[in-house]
Amino acid sequence: MATLASKTIYLKENVDEGLPQPEHFEIRSGEVDLSSIVDGEIVVKALALSADPYLRGTIKSTGSTKAGAPMVGFVSGKVIASKNDKWEVGDLIGASLVFADVQVVSVQLLGATLAWKLTGVIEESEASLGIGILGMPGSTAYGGLIDVLQPKEGQTIFVSAASGAVGSLVGQIAKQVYNCTVIGSAGGPMKCDLLKTKFGYDHAIDYKTMNNEEELSAALKEAAPDGIDMYFENVGGMHFGAAFNALRVGGRIAVCGQISEYNARIPNTVNINPMKMIYSFQRIEGFMCAPWLSGAKGNFLEDMNQWMREGKLAVQETFFEGIDSWVEAFQSLFTGANVGKVVVRVN
Repeated sequence: MATLASKTIYLKENVDEGLPQPEHFEIRSGEVDLSSIVDGEIVVKALALSADPYLRGTIKSTGSTKAGAPMVGFVSGKVIASKNDKWEVGDLIGASLVFADVQVVSVQLLGATLAWKLTGVIEESEASLGIGILGMPGSTAYGGLIDVLQPKEGQTIFVSAASGAVGSLVGQIAKQVYNCTVIGSAGGPMKCDLLKTKFGYDHAIDYKTMNNEEELSAALKEAAPDGIDMYFENVGGMHFGAAFNALRVGGRIAVCGQISEYNARIPNTVNINPMKMIYSFQRIEGFMCAPWLSGAKGNFLEDMNQWMREGKLAVQETFFEGIDSWVEAFQSLFTGANVGKVVVRVN
């Protein structure tokens, strides 16, 4: 009987405010019997686990993950056993699954979750790409920019959290594919330098030198004296206010996230003047990655893989080693210790 040891990350208690700590989680050991799977099931060995800001909301008492339940997020892995006609042993898979190094995935879950085949797109050694540029962050950048913001050549876009997993890709697609003027906000001189030298941003704003919305607005006006056409919202707070005030006629805002508020028990709100939007023909739209990641919209995997292989899109990753390092990886999203996509490589 072929059995494999497994480790799974569980949430010990919900965290309504503040930075989640190691004591809020636990790792439980178990076994997976490869020979006991039934028709429709597959066994996935994780190669990389993702740490993403949206997970902060899921572990609040109002979130989808309750105390005592396993953590669920994006995983890139390999099929090591299968009784499912759509998946062969050796297939590479990206999916939203339990954070476990080995797990059985039922046919019901495969039908209900986001799962995409990476076989023939990447090599096993490139598994981290399946939770980054070719996963949720990549599809968020792709769909939010191309379909929500609908960029046109020569327009100007402002991106917050511009050195992160999503923002770094938004800026690069806008610049390299649509020939837009790209302004990014990031925290600290190192990240701002990276925006310009690696990601091709035209302007970089260090928000850590700004004390309020007025100062950020002044920096944005210096970079874009005539205003901006698009804003890709990742942060909230003073970033949203400064961007909204700088929005030109016909301007668009794509709302992806508001990481500055995720650790607050009661998030702060932002001010919007609807009258300004009416006479300026402006639009604010929230969205999620699912239509593009699932293939229902666009050609995400093909386009992003092609742009990456052509050298139009640079990949930046921050690696943590082993499933036991996941909490540290998750914390890095909120402390600024990460650049680009945060990846936990599973040993």
